[in-house]
Amino acid sequence: MADQTLLSLPAATQLAVEQAIAALRAGEAVVFPTETFYGLGVDACSKKALERLFAIKQRDPTKPVGLIIADLEVAREVAAEIPPIARKLAERFWPGPLTIVLPARASLAAELLGPTGGVAVRVSSNPIAHALARSFGRPITATSANLSGQPPARTIEQAREAFGDKVAVYVDGGYLDAELASTVVSLENDELRIWRHGAISERALREALGEA
Repeated sequence: MADQTLLSLPAATQLAVEQAIAALRAGEAVVFPTETFYGLGVDACSKKALERLFAIKQRDPTKPVGLIIADLEVAREVAAEIPPIARKLAERFWPGPLTIVLPARASLAAELLGPTGGVAVRVSSNPIAHALARSFGRPITATSANLSGQPPARTIEQAREAFGDKVAVYVDGGYLDAELASTVVSLENDELRIWRHGAISERALREALGEA
């Protein structure tokens, strides 16, 4: 049975998402809208797909990429544990532009590991990205759809200019007008650390944790 998040989309968008899912399962790359910018997605559980992503984006493979997941439970596929504070932030800000770095499973690809050995995940509030993640059923990479060092794509046309036919499916979500990327945080010894300031302010995070 098709997921309700997919069925809620317009028919043309449903078709594009279904094509993107098929491409992901075949190890191909797709471009899709998120709540911030357009993302370049591959199956995060496929080593070959990750290699394809770094080649397409011309990105240094030592620079990790974040993931989009359907919900907190899917995080267990890539995270060794979900600390209580991380769960609290996820329940408050997901779906939304908050990326949480969690302790990674030992089996996770090195390309996904950050400097602390963690993996960065978020649940997107964009209905297309959310439907894609839920229907695909596995974590999807969420690095911005641009060549490394270039501005992130706000339109599907900008993404096409960057990647051309190296990407199998482009899912158009219109113009994305977000001013900031997602906020990136980790929890170290039950302490909040902000790796990248973004759409969710430090004050809002600390208020959610009862620290403000």
